Amino acid sequence: MAGSDTTPPRPAFLFAPGAGAPSSSPWMRGWTARLATLGPVTTLDYPYTLAGRKAPDRQPILEQAHLQALRDARALRDAQTLPGPGKPLPWFLAGKSMGGRIGCHAAVAAPELVRGVICFGYPLVAGGTGKVRDEVLLALRVPALFLQGTRDPLCPIAALRAVSARMTAPHDIVEIPGGNHSLELGRSAAKATAQTASDERLLTEIRAFIERCLRRALPAAPPSPAVT
Repeated sequence: MAGSDTTPPRPAFLFAPGAGAPSSSPWMRGWTARLATLGPVTTLDYPYTLAGRKAPDRQPILEQAHLQALRDARALRDAQTLPGPGKPLPWFLAGKSMGGRIGCHAAVAAPELVRGVICFGYPLVAGGTGKVRDEVLLALRVPALFLQGTRDPLCPIAALRAVSARMTAPHDIVEIPGGNHSLELGRSAAKATAQTASDERLLTEIRAFIERCLRRALPAAPPSPAVT
């Protein structure tokens, strides 16, 4: 229709940190700034961090905190930027390590609230036990993007691809050659230049993933009950 606006709204992100650092860490600040070039970013800290404790809370507490932060962020951002009736912002859950894993759990619990999940260094293998934590990935129904370093001991690429073959949700795996669990290549001057190029490439991959998600049709709403 002439005069109608078909430009999709910018995505919004809820960005969660890993287990060992808060949302104010240099790594989180750097990626918050990069994601902000694509859309508004809200960060969160889990209850144990806010309380000054080092040991993470149990998964149900982390998941509930993640979901509450998502609902709060949606309510605030959507009230500020709602482009029109029936057109809320498309929300994505982004997370580093544990933040990505708990984001997947939140997406399984409330898939209607998000359009996709972006995992920076997904911790597929539990550090203490070596258990492969694949249940939540197999339960996912929203699209997921995995950004994985090839030197990440918590997510061997071969193990992730084995899980990938069994996943139902649309997903993509982007490998960072030489990258560690934080997707870092090294600390030398040459590596610093390569790191910048690697981060720019990942941002391009994230942008393309979001565009694919926004082109996908949302699940059909259930039919309204018949009026008698």
